[in-house]
Amino acid sequence: MRDPRYDILFEPVKIGPHTAKNRFYQVPHCNGGGYRDPSAAAEMRGVKAEGGWGVIFTEQTEMHPSSEITPFIELRLWEDQDIPSIARMAERMKTHGGLAGIQLAYSGINGPNLYTKEVPLAPTALPIRTFTNDPVQARAMDRQDIRNLRRWFVNAAKRCHTAGFDLICLYGAHGFGIFQHFLSRATNQRMDEYGGSLENRARFAREVIADMREAVGETMAFTLRVSLDETIGELGFSNAEVRDFIEMNRDLPDLWDLAHGTWEDCSGPSRFKEEAAQEQLVRGIRELSDKPVVGVGRFTSPDVMARMIRQGTLDFIGCARPSIADPFLPKKIEEGRIEDIRECIGCNICITGDMTQGMGRCTQNPTWMEEWRRGWHPERMNAKGASQNVLIVGSGPAGLEAARALSLRGYDVAIAEARDEIGGRVARERKLPGLSAWGRVVDYRQYQLSQRPNVETYPASRLDAEQILEFGFHNVCIATGAHWRADGVARQHVVPMPMDKAMPVYTPDDLMEGRVPKGRVVVYDDDHYYMGGVLAELLTQIGCEVTLITPAPYVSDWARNTLEQTAIHVRLAAAGVRIVLNRGVAAILAGAVETNCSYTDARERTPCDAVVIVGSRLSEDDLFHDLQARKAEWADAGILSVKVIGDACAPGPIAWATHAGHRYARELDEPERGYDMPFRREVTRLAD
Repeated sequence: MRDPRYDILFEPVKIGPHTAKNRFYQVPHCNGGGYRDPSAAAEMRGVKAEGGWGVIFTEQTEMHPSSEITPFIELRLWEDQDIPSIARMAERMKTHGGLAGIQLAYSGINGPNLYTKEVPLAPTALPIRTFTNDPVQARAMDRQDIRNLRRWFVNAAKRCHTAGFDLICLYGAHGFGIFQHFLSRATNQRMDEYGGSLENRARFAREVIADMREAVGETMAFTLRVSLDETIGELGFSNAEVRDFIEMNRDLPDLWDLAHGTWEDCSGPSRFKEEAAQEQLVRGIRELSDKPVVGVGRFTSPDVMARMIRQGTLDFIGCARPSIADPFLPKKIEEGRIEDIRECIGCNICITGDMTQGMGRCTQNPTWMEEWRRGWHPERMNAKGASQNVLIVGSGPAGLEAARALSLRGYDVAIAEARDEIGGRVARERKLPGLSAWGRVVDYRQYQLSQRPNVETYPASRLDAEQILEFGFHNVCIATGAHWRADGVARQHVVPMPMDKAMPVYTPDDLMEGRVPKGRVVVYDDDHYYMGGVLAELLTQIGCEVTLITPAPYVSDWARNTLEQTAIHVRLAAAGVRIVLNRGVAAILAGAVETNCSYTDARERTPCDAVVIVGSRLSEDDLFHDLQARKAEWADAGILSVKVIGDACAPGPIAWATHAGHRYARELDEPERGYDMPFRREVTRLAD
């Protein structure tokens, strides 16, 4: 059933003493669970094994208490008592013939040690480089420290072997790993045998890999993850030096794992990075070594994947985010079902689980990190319950996901959409600058529903409570979405702000409907995610003179969690947007806005011709409340349940909506679990 064009992706490839069954390589990626939720992380990786990945890795694993990255939650392998939790992961990874890999990380200059209180160690004494600018400095390692660190890596390798892993990835990319810190002149300013020349800066990597090979013999393969280009100026580890390093040490690891610059560079969202964005940096490196090469680039197209292999650019297709969006991506290609792939949209909501120390989410795959907690499988639904049919009112991300999942359970589903176009908020937002890939949320579900005989879709069908009571559906799901407020209520203002009616005021809905301002426009962003920046970009494209004002210290403040905040600021500045930080809008006047300092309340006026308010949203829940008011009529109408979900329940990001839709579909007709404990969790065992 497989298209022969993709046969090359299913060829086995040797990695040291092991052979990967295919070229699909799930590179290390975070998930928000880490040492706190090891069973959830293990089951998530096990589902990928079932989905056909040839190589599956953990996230970064802290291998010694002298270097840890609190408050961020990753795995830990500090001592023998940590082995059982990671052994569970290795076992799950290998259940379907995949190779199990673990990424060992010593964070060095990135490890503030806020939990252990140990003094951080680094090649050179410098301030700790973290997302949170911790006021901590690292001590320069002396030769004894380096010998100790080599021994700690050996101990970690032995523990990985005991736990059952096949591969160890040594982290030296994204600025996060000690191997990069030794290789880069920015973080290695030593004058001894470990500093200066590239040969000297590579000494630590050579010694550690030699030590580990001696410790575990030929039972494990070793991969080295290095940055393709630090992109931090002439002191940085450049793409040219990466090539010299690999050629100089061509047989050092069993595989070269290549990842671009900072994490923001490597995992840039689709707004700023296309598929295979790192191809030019990788091209030609394969020729410098006899060892296989894996690279990343948010690969979602089998054609691009096959081309990367066929042209000799890569030996393995490295995926993190695409493997989250669809853990069964390899199997679907193998079975000739590429139209069933849930393509990653590059929104980076998955990364927020790590950045917020929460639990990972995926806009496309609402079952991610719920495989163990709630028992959700990405390709299989629970059996149908006692009722027969569901009316879903609204075809946004929550409604479409609910319909898709309910149809798989066996329910007859009808979708009523008030607008002419299916897709709700996504249908409109996908037309904004940089967000076209987000349309995959609708495209995937719309195609899947078109293949289901038990789903009917009715666009241009606005319903009221009377009509719904007449239809006789057993279950009614209200997924009618939300609209943006025009009164300024959000975080700065909890009641409507003062406004002069002479000033034209717009909302994101207005702009998405084609009602746009002219001249000097103030975008007031009290939402702090992507919308304010996207609309400022849109307005500059149509010729407006734009000032973006936000009470936050950053443009699109929450987008720091999706690794795009810096890129947003750079793009807006390049487009000529005047950016005003740490100031709110206290009042809208005739011909100006009155701004106030977020700290002192000092007032200023900014002249403008129009204002776009990006604040909060109001749920479109009137229909739900109308039905609730007529609950006494449900039984006669044959209605068993009415539920409101997604933005109609409480507005949030798109991933919140798809999760709500999937949860509704899973829980319909199931025993009520309530809020006492809606999912399983890991509970720490008290020490003796």
